[in-house]
Amino acid sequence: MTTSEDLEQRRLDVSDAACRVLARDGLGALSVRGVAAEAGLPPSTVRYVFPTQAAMREHTITLVFDRTRERIDAIPERLPDRETARRILLELLPLDDERVVELDVYLALGNAALTDAALRPALDRVVAEMRTWCDRIVALVGVPEDQRVDEACRLHALVDGLAVHVTRLAPGESAEWAIDLLDRHLAGLPSD
Repeated sequence: MTTSEDLEQRRLDVSDAACRVLARDGLGALSVRGVAAEAGLPPSTVRYVFPTQAAMREHTITLVFDRTRERIDAIPERLPDRETARRILLELLPLDDERVVELDVYLALGNAALTDAALRPALDRVVAEMRTWCDRIVALVGVPEDQRVDEACRLHALVDGLAVHVTRLAPGESAEWAIDLLDRHLAGLPSD
């Protein structure tokens, strides 16, 4: 008999494998057989933990943003507000291999959600969480209350656009320009 901890670990293993398949081969390769092979599991195990393709997709995109949230939650609390804001922004950019995979998953499943109604609620939660982080950032840097909605929207769009550009850099190409751009944007935000 499988314990709930074992089942949750299998879900994580399968979702990790699904992330790798999506990042490497794209959405078209996300199949029970392909994910099972990547995870080193029999297809029946993948079907057991995720009875539907939609369940696997939803858990995979949720896993990606759980990891982002964990990194943001791990930012030390005693930092100055502007440094906290900067650190949150840096966690949202694909500056290492793990975050590149996460962004590839987000982009693949985000595009799939445009035509897959079952996936749309998971994507909506992810977008809402991104917006919450942007709201927090503009508050941390002291943007006046009456300008926060607009500035959070602009910041969200900037982060999304930079993330896409950074993930498409050639191997070994520096993303320092994106970090510099974010730093300039933060410095230029209106403050009380």
